[in-house]
Amino acid sequence: MKIYTYKGKKNLCGEKIRMARLNRRMTQSDLAAQIQIQGVTMERDSISRIEIGTRFVTDYELKIFSKVLGVSMEWLTNNTSPLNE
Repeated sequence: MKIYTYKGKKNLCGEKIRMARLNRRMTQSDLAAQIQIQGVTMERDSISRIEIGTRFVTDYELKIFSKVLGVSMEWLTNNTSPLNE
């Protein structure tokens, strides 16, 4: 059996990506540009869909989000709130 959603979303990290992005005062376009600088093709629309949970996030994308946003991959995928955990 394939599972395509978890608790109604296609990723665990979307809300955390949004929190970290806003904490760094970045727009979705800014974040997309930084992700592209790291070698991953991603548009602003993809960032939006990730943040609302309608797009899957690959492991290599998660690694790049972690690097660009200055947070751990573990923080991006767990349920805690504080940004500096």
